[in-house]
Amino acid sequence: MAFIKENYKQIVSRVSVANAGLVAVSKIRSVPEILEAYNEGQRDFGENYVQELMEKFNALPKDIRWHFIGHLQTNKIKTILPLTFLIHGVDSEKLLGAINKEAKKINKKISCLLQVHIAQEATKFGFNEEEILHISLEKYPFINICGLMGMASLVDDRDQIRNEFKKLSAMFDKMKPVFSKAISPVLSMGMSDDYDIALEEGSNLVRIGSLLFGQRGVK
Repeated sequence: MAFIKENYKQIVSRVSVANAGLVAVSKIRSVPEILEAYNEGQRDFGENYVQELMEKFNALPKDIRWHFIGHLQTNKIKTILPLTFLIHGVDSEKLLGAINKEAKKINKKISCLLQVHIAQEATKFGFNEEEILHISLEKYPFINICGLMGMASLVDDRDQIRNEFKKLSAMFDKMKPVFSKAISPVLSMGMSDDYDIALEEGSNLVRIGSLLFGQRGVK
């Protein structure tokens, strides 16, 4: 798996220049693949599926910081809270309330990002700008809201992608004073196909899978 080592070096070099962090998207990746990246120094990994996260949490080193980056269902919250460093996709006040309720039961403050709908696809989840600017954070004392996350439209038009990232970056700057200081304020945007644009527009955390591990099934 030498390709992971080479890909990792190139990605980290680019991300580091922008003073940003990297979440290696490890969903549907094998334990040996994850260990290859881990042995190169990677500690932040992102998972979409609760069962898979549980299996990998038990099988892999305990200093890994697991990020839940999938669409979180309320009936799965109780399971993932003890496992995750950061939940990326909190996309509704209903979900905020459910996380806060479960976090209170275990007396643990949970770090989360609010997902903003910046793309044109209706299938994407998230708050709109007006909703997110009027969330009463004090209603959720067991949640550390540490920043924002968003995904650009899946299009070839890089100007459109850039404009969507600009919108989210401006919103992040506006809200930065109210974010929890549990971790440094996070603007999570940019994936394998568009992370270069995201970094240019102010992202400080990118989520990269295929560019690091290769296309699934291709070695």
